[in-house]
This record gives sequence, C-alpha cells and structure tokens, in this order.
Amino acid sequence: MARGTDVAGIKALDRAGLERLVADLGQPRFRSGQLERWLYGRGVRSYAEMTNLPAGLRDELADRLALPSATVVKRQQSADGTRKYLVELAGGSTVEVVGLPSGERLTVCFSTQVGCAMRCSFCATGIGGLVRDLGPGEMVDQIRLVADDFGRRVTNAVAMGQGEPFANYDAVLGALRFINAPDGLGMGARHITVSTCGLTNEIARFSREPEQFTLAVSLHSAVQSTRDVLMPGVKAIGLPALRKALISYADISGRRPSLEYALIAGVNDTDAELDALVVFCRNILVHVNLIPINPIAESTFARSTADRIRHFADRLHFAGVEVSVRAERGADIDAACGQLRQRQAQ
Repeated sequence: MARGTDVAGIKALDRAGLERLVADLGQPRFRSGQLERWLYGRGVRSYAEMTNLPAGLRDELADRLALPSATVVKRQQSADGTRKYLVELAGGSTVEVVGLPSGERLTVCFSTQVGCAMRCSFCATGIGGLVRDLGPGEMVDQIRLVADDFGRRVTNAVAMGQGEPFANYDAVLGALRFINAPDGLGMGARHITVSTCGLTNEIARFSREPEQFTLAVSLHSAVQSTRDVLMPGVKAIGLPALRKALISYADISGRRPSLEYALIAGVNDTDAELDALVVFCRNILVHVNLIPINPIAESTFARSTADRIRHFADRLHFAGVEVSVRAERGADIDAACGQLRQRQAQ
C-alpha cells in the first residue's frame, strides 16, 4: 500500500491487492475481476450497487474497507475548451486534474500524489511539499470525473499532474493497468503516458513492464548546473546517468521516450543551453517536446519568446532530433500545475 493511502480504502488497492482481499474473505478469485469491473468499468459509489456480488460479501466489504468517491471542489474552463478541476479525495486532500479536448480526442492530465517532494522551481505543486501518495483507484477516479463532466470517453491519459509518478511507482502502475484493462477504462496502453523527473532506477524498471505505456521525462536543461537549480529534487541524478537510462530504456522497450523542456527566458533558452541540448539528444532515440512555461506568482520566471522557441525547434530539427512545440492551452485560467490548489489554500 502506498504511503498515506489508508484513508483511500479499497481505492488504495491494485489488482493484486483486490485478489488478496477476496482470498482473505474466502471468496473465489473471479470475485476480484467483478470488483474491478464495478469500481473502474462502471465507477459505482457504493458496495450496494455491486448486484452480482452476494449480499453477505457486500456487507463484509463495507465493514472492512471504505469506498470513497472523488468530488469536484472547483472547476475552471478556458476559452479554448480546457477544463481544470480541483478534486477532493478521501480525508479531505485535494489534487488538480485537467481535461484537454481536441477534436475527437479528450486527454486527461491526472495527479499521482497530493503535493510533491521534487521542489521544481517553476512548479507551484512543490511549494507545500509532499502530503501523501494516491492509491490506484484515486487516480482512475480523476479520469472518470473528467469523462462524466465532458459527457464523453477519455481517449488519452497522462500522469503529468501533481506529484512524481515514479516516487509512487507501484500505485501508478496499478492505476495504469486499471485504465488499460477491458474491465476498467479500456484505454490503449500507447495512449497512456507517465511523466517523471528522471528517476533512473524506475525508468529501468518501467522499460521491463510488459505493456506499451509511454514514457516522458522532464529534462528542462541539459546543463547540469541549470538543471540542479530548476529541479533540485533530482540533483543526485546526473545527466550522464539519465542519458544512459534513456538509451537503455529505448533499447529494451523499443519505444521512443519524450523529453519535456519548458523554455524559460534567460535561464534555459540561451545558445549555450541549446548547444548542450543538441549534444544530449545526439544519437539517442528521443522526441523533444518544447513547452512555453506557465508563469506562477511564486516565481520570477518568464516564458521564452515565440521566436526563441521557434529557434530551438529549428535547430533541433536541423540536428536530426524529433521535436514538437506543445500548443498552449488554458492560458486564461490557473494553467500551471499546482496553481489552482495553491490559490484554494490561501
């Protein structure tokens, strides 16, 4: 069970946890599959709704484990259709979730922890530190809430909200499997992405998972001293070790990881930073995603100009590096990760 998830009740359990639960209750193994379908395929809010479970089992489950539900505390909608939610979970903790519609696609950016221990200097989430991990079901609930609010199926899910997913590895993998499972949300594995600050041991572990989940790594600078300032939580992991982990990941999994690079004026958008980024990416299988940073009140950082972003993209493309510029979304609402939760707490 992940740290601090006791309040999450049955939502703290992954598939193996559900199997252990029904075994402890003296039930046949297929009951765990029924539980998974009710919890994540149908999203029921009480054990009483699980009508193909014996009444006695439903009573035992209710006595043993709470079945909490997530609720929307605050909702913001951007002119571009993006919706940002402050969601309350068991025990009163809140996290942020974002729904991003684009044509037939609906992407949900969900959180994996309440708060974050990484302390990235451009992110509002880490200001209050880490509160607790989320259970697998609490992550799936975020996606279901967005689907219900839009009245349509979510096509893509990204663990890129609050928290460091690989610091809560087992619970996150449990959530991904519920999202992917036909009895859960039934989303294709290649449409599910995990974003990490670059925890190399967990990148190695992720490369060996059987599913075709997608990996994104927050890089933000290929100059060690700059990255240490921007991302102090991973200062102990040097860029050579991270590069080696990315090469190994691509070799083992056969998949191309993305490198997230939030451009900050005068900090990581200089020519020297660009030269270092080109060298870092040379001869390795990566896709660089350039991101116009969302400024936060707690930081003096400003986004790079459109011309500077375009210069980065052109130079990387010329160097043979696959590159894209993320379209700006939700600029007229609390777009930066952690902003909405931070404002609510003030």
